[in-house]
Amino acid sequence: MRRFEGSELVIATHNTGKRDEIADLLSEYGVTLTSNADHGLPEPEETEETFVGNARIKAHAAAKATGLPALADDSGLQIAALDGQPGVRTADWAETPKGRDFDMAMRRAFDALEDISAPHPRTARFCCTLVLAWPDGHDEVFEGTIDGRIVWPGRGDQGHGYDPIFQPDGHEQTFGEMDRWEKNRMSHRADAFAKLVAGCFA
Repeated sequence: MRRFEGSELVIATHNTGKRDEIADLLSEYGVTLTSNADHGLPEPEETEETFVGNARIKAHAAAKATGLPALADDSGLQIAALDGQPGVRTADWAETPKGRDFDMAMRRAFDALEDISAPHPRTARFCCTLVLAWPDGHDEVFEGTIDGRIVWPGRGDQGHGYDPIFQPDGHEQTFGEMDRWEKNRMSHRADAFAKLVAGCFA
């Protein structure tokens, strides 16, 4: 496994919430973090059908464009009763002509479960795949998950995306009710990051 030896890392996203979470998780390693927005990079089209495939597209595009190592995250919600949907389409379910509407996306997920009278508990899993790519084409892959269930109506206004309808196993609060930094310490992204740090930074 290749260690990260540089001083600057590009976070291959325009999502400021995701960038801030990553910055917090890597804060103790003295790495200067920039993002796609800082380099004026467009969002590449995500054409793969897996989290790792789409994370690779984003990481390698940023590394090639900047000449710096780049870290990309592809993550999503898999609902068991919906055969793992929305999965890699997690963000797509929120797309509207005016931008992303996650209230609509959460309603879509709930309606899909109601349409098939899915039994309770409606189990689900958040998944995160991280790809750390270097300009020479090498990459390392790390995957994290957290299990829970879908609740309705959604609760809380913290976090982002589908957080208000996801209640992680062993907890009474949804991700939407948890303090943002508390969630960061236990989330699917934290799981993947622990593996990244152990493999490439520690």
